[in-house]
Amino acid sequence: MTVSDAVDQYTIMSGDRSKIKDLLCNRLTECGWRDEVRLLCRNILLDKTGNNSVTVEQLIAEVTPKARTLVPDAVKKELLMKIRTILAENEAENNSN
Repeated sequence: MTVSDAVDQYTIMSGDRSKIKDLLCNRLTECGWRDEVRLLCRNILLDKTGNNSVTVEQLIAEVTPKARTLVPDAVKKELLMKIRTILAENEAENNSN
């Protein structure tokens, strides 16, 4: 099991995953990322209108790499800090038992 898998599993079991997800959604909305991705999707769909219709899977495949690069470093750092805090609190609880 990788560290990423372990963190993922722990956050699901502890109920912190929804808190992290909510924080991410709020920060992405606040920084305008969601609007940028919506515009990116719109532009891709307009470019492809001459071709056959675009499937959702095709749109996701094209947008995902670009959308990931648009996530601000500050948001990534904040989430990483939050995850580290959650894991440190868990470790402290386990050591005190």
